[in-house]
Amino acid sequence: MSTLDHPAIAKVAAALAEAGQHAAADGIRILPAEVRTAVHAAEALDVVPGAIANSLIFEAVFPDRVEAILALTSGAHRADTEHLATLVGATEVGKADPAFVKENTGQVIGGVAPIGHPKRLITLVDTALRDYDVVWAAAGHAKSVFPTTFDELLVLTGGTAADVAADGQDTQP
Repeated sequence: MSTLDHPAIAKVAAALAEAGQHAAADGIRILPAEVRTAVHAAEALDVVPGAIANSLIFEAVFPDRVEAILALTSGAHRADTEHLATLVGATEVGKADPAFVKENTGQVIGGVAPIGHPKRLITLVDTALRDYDVVWAAAGHAKSVFPTTFDELLVLTGGTAADVAADGQDTQP
């Protein structure tokens, strides 16, 4: 099976097409090597790290449940978990382990796409991504990416625009 035939990439392509984003689905790019970090993805695409939308899955603890949240974070900085907890009304937000990520997204760390998950996730889209005409997001596999925009990410994910960076972090391109 070639990387392009990977089931997670197929789900992302189908979700993009279903959302009317045929150009993005057709624009899925398979890179020569895995790009598990924003810096590696930016180097492979010849863009700045800030134009990479990291799909970060966190484990959010609410009074009555534990739920996955997706923070689409600019590669220019890190997400602040205390701030994320405040934004989603959780008592605590922490790093998710690989099994939790796979269970909630159907994808593995390093290739988690903003869409194509078994169910819709609580999603925050980093307002720093608004600074870029084109934003690159993972397409379900660590070797796959697709071009999109900040506004398209909001529509595709049903997410909420939010400043997710820790105070004092550089969020400029």
